[in-house]
Amino acid sequence: MATSRSFCGSSNITMLAAALLLLLSTSAVAQLDVSYYSKTCPHVEQIVREEMLGILQEAPTLAGPFLRLHFHDCFVRGCDASVLIDSTDVANKPAEKDAPPNKSLRGFGAVQRVKDRLQSACPNTVSCADVLALMARDAVVLAGGPTWPVALGRRDGRVSIANETNQLPPPTSNFTRLSKMFAAKGLDAKDIVVLSGGHTLGTARCVSFTDRLYNFTGANNPSDVDPALDAAYMAKLKSYCRSLADNTTLAEMDPGSFLTFDAGYYRLVARRRGILHSDSALLEHPTTRAYVERQATGLFAAEFFRDFAESMIKMGNIGVLTGDQGEIRSKCYAVNK
Repeated sequence: MATSRSFCGSSNITMLAAALLLLLSTSAVAQLDVSYYSKTCPHVEQIVREEMLGILQEAPTLAGPFLRLHFHDCFVRGCDASVLIDSTDVANKPAEKDAPPNKSLRGFGAVQRVKDRLQSACPNTVSCADVLALMARDAVVLAGGPTWPVALGRRDGRVSIANETNQLPPPTSNFTRLSKMFAAKGLDAKDIVVLSGGHTLGTARCVSFTDRLYNFTGANNPSDVDPALDAAYMAKLKSYCRSLADNTTLAEMDPGSFLTFDAGYYRLVARRRGILHSDSALLEHPTTRAYVERQATGLFAAEFFRDFAESMIKMGNIGVLTGDQGEIRSKCYAVNK
């Protein structure tokens, strides 16, 4: 079964860009350490876990959004918490959080809740970027998923630009586009299929996939549907996503267990019931298709958990700021004055 981390379909230019990214980030990643706050804020992980327990007891549907926040942060300017910054002037200088791909992000208030607790315990010490990384890990753990060591010491960025969210893989991506966008961040085909498994948690707005139901090729007629989507599942999705422009209705990504981290997502994808284009795209490449089919058997969930932990560590190291780069924000939604 092909689960190699090599991806031969990338262009030479993409491979060179990824290699350059790796070289530039290696020294910064080397400065991250799981014990980074051992003297300055020794109870940081305990504090985050205590707050996460309370947050998810109050709002269990936030587990998926916390994972998504971390992903959306790392893919734009690296894991520097730039996704959390408010726009200083929405009309002229919108920040990442006000860009279309991020309009549906949730959990900002909870992030600040955790940051405030850390500020009380260890003033101006723990970065918002590290808070996001820890919250994403704990969201997965508390939803029944794997744990992993989170190396700490990220610094917070001071820049957030809405237009730079074009680095985020859109839900309409085919595999070629996914592979190029992940490779630009130093991630490969296996990372794509493994990190996509995070879709076992959370929901998606209908508007992110209704073109598959109503206007797949632009013909704008009832029969213009995505043939890659299971017909029975399509009918079910149409029953609550009533129009192409439905931007309010939410659909469970992994129906029936969207609050639990498990390998059930792959069974859906294997049955052509992945809700997004990008989910279905995993069946387009032999490496990712093989992984989907292997996990769909239900016999290798422990393997998926290990792989997910490994890929999350890789993602959490993208473009990190360390040392005297950036800052430690006192409020996650605003750069320090």
